[in-house]
Amino acid sequence: MISRILLATLITCSFAARLAASPEEAQKRLKTAVNEVLAVADRVANRANMAESLRPTLQKHISFETMTRRAVGLGWKTFTPAQQKQAIQLFSTLIIRSYSSKFTPGEYPVINYQKAQTPATGRVDVPTSMVYKGSRYSVTYRMEQESGWRIADVVIEGVSLVANYRSQLDAQYKKGGAEAVLGSLAQSVSRPQ
Repeated sequence: MISRILLATLITCSFAARLAASPEEAQKRLKTAVNEVLAVADRVANRANMAESLRPTLQKHISFETMTRRAVGLGWKTFTPAQQKQAIQLFSTLIIRSYSSKFTPGEYPVINYQKAQTPATGRVDVPTSMVYKGSRYSVTYRMEQESGWRIADVVIEGVSLVANYRSQLDAQYKKGGAEAVLGSLAQSVSRPQ
């Protein structure tokens, strides 16, 4: 009986801790992630090596599994575990390569973090205003709590990265199921940068 009470208390405390997690914590985690990415980018002299240099840091701070699942949409449930794993790997590579190609060694964005918002339990949106190479961008990072705060989507100038890919991958899924989605992702990854 005591062990059941202890277990129930631990579960309740764990759940309450998730609910009590503040938007400030998510914003702090995002700032840490951005600083780590910029520190890695600062050490990479060759742009060709940027993607592989940034991969471990981005994988630590971005939930590529969540992003991939949402980008694929309803068809995700029909993927076998092996196909899901392959999709996550391909999608991660595509996003990391795309993200890292935006960096120019020695040039860094100026980021103004705005007040974080909590649209739902376990989710925080961190809006930012970013100036990079003379252009201003509005970027919102959608953070979700899954064993710590991780980025689950990025909205740039009102366009969700996940929703953008969902429209593309959904069309592929309708044409040929999981194999068509995997083929499309593999083709995108194989294109030269």
